[in-house]
Amino acid sequence: MGSYTASTTFVRPGDLKRKWWIIDAADSESLGCIAARVALVLRGKHQAFYTPHINCGDHVIIINADKVRITGKKLQQKVFHWHTGHPGGIKERTWDKILTSQHPERLIKKSIERMMPKESPLATEQFRKLLHVYSGSEHPHMAQNPEKFQFFKKLPK
Repeated sequence: MGSYTASTTFVRPGDLKRKWWIIDAADSESLGCIAARVALVLRGKHQAFYTPHINCGDHVIIINADKVRITGKKLQQKVFHWHTGHPGGIKERTWDKILTSQHPERLIKKSIERMMPKESPLATEQFRKLLHVYSGSEHPHMAQNPEKFQFFKKLPK
């Protein structure tokens, strides 16, 4: 009679084959849905061989960041605050001003960054190296042959 021993296999960094995904923010889900799914893909949690201490995520390209769909009154009501370090240096900017400014991709980057683990060197590396956000429809990653990312369809209630 043979005995069964359960063993957990961990993937090594050399065994990884990273895929490239492309998301068109103009004709896909809302900002929150995009950010939640991209954060999982960057961490590698969508794969069967997820290993928490290794960077096993895939590359994600987001195009048309300036045309992202935002529901409700969030464009006028949501505000980013920061401090310059000088006395009285509290600054604020609404989402509407960010999307109409020179760098509208910062809104998507910030929403994805806030869904990643905080103060983790691994999460910082995954966010910095694997995420590519562009405000227009052009991107320099055509040689990697990115696949179109399919979101799960919502079931009718």
